[in-house]
Amino acid sequence: MGRQVVAKMREEILGQAVPLFAKVGFEGVSMRDIAATVGVTPAALYHHFSDKDELYLAAVEHAFEGKVGPFKSILDGTGSCWDRLEAFITQFARVLDKENDFRRLMQWVMLDSDEQRLQRLGHCIFGNLFNALRNVAGELDPAGSTHLLAVSIVGLVIYHFETQAVRRFLQGYDQQREAPEVIARHVVELLRNGLGASGSST
Repeated sequence: MGRQVVAKMREEILGQAVPLFAKVGFEGVSMRDIAATVGVTPAALYHHFSDKDELYLAAVEHAFEGKVGPFKSILDGTGSCWDRLEAFITQFARVLDKENDFRRLMQWVMLDSDEQRLQRLGHCIFGNLFNALRNVAGELDPAGSTHLLAVSIVGLVIYHFETQAVRRFLQGYDQQREAPEVIARHVVELLRNGLGASGSST
């Protein structure tokens, strides 16, 4: 089997695996399920991936491919830390709003209880982007914990989309405020108010 054929089949497998993992998580999908969806035998699937862990990690990386680079470029770019943060949050919110599989896969990743898998995800996929966000957090609040602030920034954005289904039935819901740009401005305003003078002049 030529390299191009192998690479094409690998991409096909990952493209089919991402929606499956996004729908029911790591534990809810078997290698047989993925093989059946792709239309290959389980043996053929194992030719490309040694086990489900390897396939899952590759699927998460595949889902993040093309997103981490632009996110990091925004955070590492020019302009004030607040301008870069708002641009990052806006782009992050747009991706979460537009790409359901990406959003759901992120939710399952955060619920994963396998320490070894999480360690690999943290180091190999999320690490560089998180460090770029920590650097901006350090500019926003030099005296605070960059780790906690970076986690809070991500959490504030993600939670709006995680609760989207039920929020429609809560009093005060306004569909016009569901636009990712509106959510991004709201999150940035919360952060500005919360950090106060410590980050307002940077």
